Amino acid sequence: MSGEAAGDTLAELLERRAGDDRPGLLFEERVWSWREYVAECRARAARLDARGKAVHVGVLFDNVPELLFLLGGAALSGHVIVALNPTRGAAELAQDADATHVDLILHDPAYAGLADRVAALRTAGPGGADRAGDDGLVMLIFTSGTSGRPRAVRVTQRKIAVPGTSLAALLSPQDVVYCAMPLFHSGAIMAAYAPALASGAALALRRKFSASGLMADVRRYGVTYLHYVGKALSYVLATPEAPDDRDNTLKIAFGNEGSATATRRFGERFGCHVIDAFGSTETAIAITPDPSGPPGSLGRLPEGIEIRDPSGRRCPPAVIENGRLLNADEAVGELVNTGGLGLFDGYYNDPDADRERVRDGEFWSGDMAYADGNGYVFFAGRGTERLRVDGENLAVAPIEAVVREFPGVVEAAVYPVPDAAAGDQVMAALVMEGPFDPGAFADFLAGRPEIGAKAVPRYVRTAAELPQTPSNKIIKRLLAAEAWRTGDPVWWRPPREPGWRRLTPQDVTEIEQEFGRHGREHLLER
Repeated sequence: MSGEAAGDTLAELLERRAGDDRPGLLFEERVWSWREYVAECRARAARLDARGKAVHVGVLFDNVPELLFLLGGAALSGHVIVALNPTRGAAELAQDADATHVDLILHDPAYAGLADRVAALRTAGPGGADRAGDDGLVMLIFTSGTSGRPRAVRVTQRKIAVPGTSLAALLSPQDVVYCAMPLFHSGAIMAAYAPALASGAALALRRKFSASGLMADVRRYGVTYLHYVGKALSYVLATPEAPDDRDNTLKIAFGNEGSATATRRFGERFGCHVIDAFGSTETAIAITPDPSGPPGSLGRLPEGIEIRDPSGRRCPPAVIENGRLLNADEAVGELVNTGGLGLFDGYYNDPDADRERVRDGEFWSGDMAYADGNGYVFFAGRGTERLRVDGENLAVAPIEAVVREFPGVVEAAVYPVPDAAAGDQVMAALVMEGPFDPGAFADFLAGRPEIGAKAVPRYVRTAAELPQTPSNKIIKRLLAAEAWRTGDPVWWRPPREPGWRRLTPQDVTEIEQEFGRHGREHLLER
């Protein structure tokens, strides 16, 4: 849609579809034209307006049409959708709802019980929200920060429309966009929903991602463009190969955090072009992929984006030999937008978080990286105080606070260790008064609503003591560097197994071979 201006709003994109009778939204056995979709959005806008006040609507949905009807309705009426993540615990969600002034919670029937628990745990009543003004606030999407508290990113109409219009250049009204990544994350909104709306391509929704069902859906709907996050490609690649894998309509897979091996293998196996981009919910920094760049790079460092050390000095180029970084201490720093804030409009109701990210008009991302002598950027992680598991940002502090309450724990640290395919896994190091009982630990965590399924540690290390600074702060970077390769006992939860068991040398060999299969063995170097 090259003729559309960068200043488009989501409401303007919706109005352009109001008379479009081509297929717009596909879900299971239903098809809505774009005209019918916009009519549904207008109906939701009228219902929200009937409340007579600004409404912050908390939503607990899988990927179903109702969520997109509500989002469109909010865009047309000035109300705000608060994207609550149903994989989080009830106590966490209650805090999220309080922090974002949620007036009411709408939900799938399957989440009725969770919604009731959230309501019972809330400590603040509804109210306090401001109606969206000239800034066009339309959605709040949560991410996690180094402070350990979830942060609600302000998602304006422009924040959705700009990437949607940009990515629409890859599409035509004859295309079909596939959305199986959760709509409570920014990626699905900005890289699937928005470009379909901007281009007039149809949007096919999947209630929940299924690795085994993906290619069946591609053929069923005639999908030409799919959006992915993190390990989704790896899960699909783990399904049995078939002679007709390349017999499909798929042209483009667009997403982020796919491993270099997974993106290459997915493209080869299914005959499509994979574009793995870099970005975050804040959308203050974007790096364009460069297929001609070295393996594992995000692309070239854009103008106005620098890698800086904590003092604010620009980091020197990385020295890389045989793929190994030799000067990590000086080359690794934080990605900073020195030219402004990009599409970042701040966090909602969290001035401390704003001050952490915005300094003297520059955006400090919290994302660590390094760049080689040719300006190619490599992601180095998000520090030891945040993790990204299966495409979700998780804060360490809430997990750590719960783990420390496990009976017999003297001291505890929670930190990220690399996942073989993409992102991180959660690891905990414990100092115990007595023996560690993995069954009791599992029962304890199962009874704590503060911890969602993805926050449960994959690895548990027990030690006589943890490394500390002179001021008695645990040095997590040393624990993270050692990961499971330590003389201390380590328990782990193998994939698809319910509990922990002692990690064996054979397990370590198999885990590290998996890193090699995904081209991520460099993450195991110390």
